[in-house]
Amino acid sequence: MYNDLNKADHHTEKYDNPNLIVRRGQEFTIGIVFRRPYNPQTDNVALEFVIGSNPSPTKYTLITVSLGKSDQPSSWKGRILETGDNETKVGITPAADSIIGLFSTYVTIITEVMKKRTKRTSQTDFYVLFNPWSPSDQVFMANENERQEFVLNDAGVIYSGVINNLVKRPWSYGQFKHGVLDACLFVLDFGGMPLQYRGDVTKLIRTASAMINSQDDDGVLVGNWSENFSLGTAPTAWTGSAEILLSYAVQGGVPVKFGQCWVFAGTFNTLLRCLGIPARVITNYSSAHDNMGDLRTDIILDEDGRVDDSLTVDSIWNFHCWNEVFMQRSDIPAVYSGWQVVDATPQETSDGYYRCGPTPVKAIKEGELSYQFDASFVFAEVNSDVVFYKQDRYGRTRLVSTNTTYVGQLIVTKSVGSTEPEYITDNYKYPEGNLVNCNIMLHISIQVWNGHFTWFQNIDKASETIVFNNATHFRCNPIMSIVTIKKTTSKIINVKRENFIKFKEKNSQSEWSSSPPL
Repeated sequence: MYNDLNKADHHTEKYDNPNLIVRRGQEFTIGIVFRRPYNPQTDNVALEFVIGSNPSPTKYTLITVSLGKSDQPSSWKGRILETGDNETKVGITPAADSIIGLFSTYVTIITEVMKKRTKRTSQTDFYVLFNPWSPSDQVFMANENERQEFVLNDAGVIYSGVINNLVKRPWSYGQFKHGVLDACLFVLDFGGMPLQYRGDVTKLIRTASAMINSQDDDGVLVGNWSENFSLGTAPTAWTGSAEILLSYAVQGGVPVKFGQCWVFAGTFNTLLRCLGIPARVITNYSSAHDNMGDLRTDIILDEDGRVDDSLTVDSIWNFHCWNEVFMQRSDIPAVYSGWQVVDATPQETSDGYYRCGPTPVKAIKEGELSYQFDASFVFAEVNSDVVFYKQDRYGRTRLVSTNTTYVGQLIVTKSVGSTEPEYITDNYKYPEGNLVNCNIMLHISIQVWNGHFTWFQNIDKASETIVFNNATHFRCNPIMSIVTIKKTTSKIINVKRENFIKFKEKNSQSEWSSSPPL
């Protein structure tokens, strides 16, 4: 299988794995030994590449590449590179959207009276990964320094602490360690992800995001935000991801105890880089958790001005870690390709599972929350208003104040080629008070009007003018804002937020900060 040559060409030589590892959309070389010299004019030879236990051509789990006189169409390409006395070198190029995973190799000799196939041997099994070096791959990344950092760097730092005291937490991703690649593929298998969808990076990330946590599918890590870790390992004791993934795979899918946000993010980062997806860990300081989906963080105070935990559903964490992946999105406008937020920490469900993303960072900044996936939740994490209410002894609730600057004050990640922080807050939001940010918040507020999203392009009713006579909610100076949208009624409505709070029980989160200033 020319392992050394192919691994060097495909940037996979660091993997501690005896089998060939290649990247899709790029040619690799294999050798076929015949009993006599191969004649392409008379010999009918095919290579079959199989993944899974029930291979099917229609699901692209059985790939046939014809050589010689029978040239059958195939999504993978093959060509004769060199013929010798008994050995023939063949170049194989997996499709740019090929399924990723472990393939078996068979050589088939076809004659007029028979078809003979070689037996399977594990020595000719090989892995196909995503390819950030290929312009035709969804995960193509043009900058070599960034590829070295976000795909090939197996160590880094994850930032924690508080906004005025950033703490570097060294982290070993270990994506090349022995057994880790198989463990990552096991995560997808155990999550029941169909093989035919594993060439689609969006679908794969959605599955993996759910499977890194154990909340609803016996995934990799059990979250624990209490102070009792006696039944497992304290989140602060972990220094890398390889041990976590290997333990999960060796035990056949028994969730590992315990994790918090940086452990989920670090482990997810290992899986992503291991499979060839450019990824990095992000830390958001003063990170909001919007349970209600109204793009604001509601804090209920008791009569003494203390947070009433029994009534407050939303929360703000000192910091929260998630991941970004670099990819092209064919399901949304091209301008929103690039860095996408993905989060494996179990916070809210998305399509029935505890997961988040991918959602485009640029769309978050521009306030375009209609694009999949989970954009409104991520927007609230970095840019929601903190709204304080006070409840009196009779259960009556009144608005006390609004803080528009506390959430998402600082967003950082590790710099390329350095352990120093790169400040990326401007990737997610415009500066507070900026006119563009003001207009975005106005746009967002219209979208959540009446407690649900109202997308202008999806409404086909009579035009209506909506008058906002208190624009302080939109982070502007008090002005009269007039916006024309389409709505089902014809009368002018004065749109304002209701002082109406829905209550439900919340779980304790040890990473929560104290309340922001009133």
